[in-house]
Amino acid sequence: MINSDKIIERLEKGLMTFSSDTKMQSVGKIEKNTDGIIVASGLYKAEMGEEVIFQDGARGIVLNLDEDYVSIALLTGGENLEEGTTIKTTGKMIGVNASEDLLGRVISPLGEPLDSKAKVKQGKLMPIEKIAAGVVEREPVNTPLKTGIKAIDAMIPIGRGQRELIIGDRGLGKTAIAIDTIINQKQNKKPVICIYVAIGQKQSSIAQVIDKLTQTGAMEYTIVVVASASNHASLQYLAPYAGCAIAEYFMEKGQDVLIVYDDLTKHAWAYRQISLVLRRPAGREAYPGDIFYLHSRLLERAVKLNAKNGGGSITALPIIETQASDIAAYIPTNVISITDGQIYLQNDLFNSGIRPAINVGNSVSRVGNSALTAAMKSIAGRTRLELAQYAELAAFAQFGSELDQATQEQLERGKRTTEILKQPQYNPLTEPFEILSIFAVTNGLMNDVPIENFAKFETAYHTYMDKNHKKIITELSSGDKLTDALSKEINEATEKFKKSFL
Repeated sequence: MINSDKIIERLEKGLMTFSSDTKMQSVGKIEKNTDGIIVASGLYKAEMGEEVIFQDGARGIVLNLDEDYVSIALLTGGENLEEGTTIKTTGKMIGVNASEDLLGRVISPLGEPLDSKAKVKQGKLMPIEKIAAGVVEREPVNTPLKTGIKAIDAMIPIGRGQRELIIGDRGLGKTAIAIDTIINQKQNKKPVICIYVAIGQKQSSIAQVIDKLTQTGAMEYTIVVVASASNHASLQYLAPYAGCAIAEYFMEKGQDVLIVYDDLTKHAWAYRQISLVLRRPAGREAYPGDIFYLHSRLLERAVKLNAKNGGGSITALPIIETQASDIAAYIPTNVISITDGQIYLQNDLFNSGIRPAINVGNSVSRVGNSALTAAMKSIAGRTRLELAQYAELAAFAQFGSELDQATQEQLERGKRTTEILKQPQYNPLTEPFEILSIFAVTNGLMNDVPIENFAKFETAYHTYMDKNHKKIITELSSGDKLTDALSKEINEATEKFKKSFL
């Protein structure tokens, strides 16, 4: 408790004022400014997470409450802040304005435009921090969210409302998978709203992503939230929460949302930087003790709501960068334990030309078959099994030259399955074409096609089927299980095309 002498002393210093209703108004002054963290006296009504305004119009967020001081992280401005500068509380928690006007825009975590277009219209103020929906409000994840990437849609399916981690070393195509998934959403009759959150990245890299989304027409249904490497650490810390708050605006209206956090490793670094300057105790690898809570309270907000609560969903694709393929490090293990599975990209596969470089053995989707259509389910099971067996046999075959006929055939089938799952960047496929490619390999229809011609064969095959067999494409688009009659039709059409191709 503050005694009366202290109150009188602070009133004399001008740090507190009394209004007519005898309530304290929070006005304070800067005592110290260290790397974007302001220590202020006064502000006796300040709350955790509250927004404050400085004398020059700069904005900050309260992150520490001590007995006599308040620690504030700068969000904007702050170049001219000196000791003794006045600060006022706003009485409101930090939030971001969300509306349909944000679609196609590039904004900061505070909702300010960064794309030189018109000012964003005032929308609904969404709180950046919010408790995740409870179990009663949710329903099981059972609707697929198609990435357009054969290896993922067949073996590591993602459902709407799921949290699927993309993990791997730098430069292996983690962002490429996320961008392909965003581009692929335009193939839906009603595109899924996409939010791409760039945390601590170079501005040139972010510009390339925005350029690609614009070229492919994906920016129409996408919002890009940017806190680049040149921004305050506090903005990098807020960015994913701001993106999630915007996602919740659309989810509350019953829409499906996909949000990409690129990447949470840099988010953890930013939070560590803030925490160390705030003089919070450092734990393992200098991270503060609540680093797990930092990401769990964010990713738990990914949800599939039941019909009673609007039926909307948020699907999260967090990205984590590993060092030397070490998935057992502190932050990777934290996020793996929070998410519903991971897509693991491996150096060796990438260097051997397998793109996307997905390690099927270490990758998993805990939603599993619930996020597969019946059509994909009928062909995908064998694919994963064959790849797993191929990986074991290929390692064994290195030590022996004499292999029996069955083993040689299995190795050949594994090579062909691996080859058909290769896919160029920014070229997502619709589900019917994914099924056709996988069906052709797993049923031996491409056994006489040279492996080096697979990419050329696949492109021509898809064009041929789309042009000459629209009935097959339509039936596969329904998602229903492949019937014997449909399988026979695909067989005949493929054999006919193969004769002309070879």
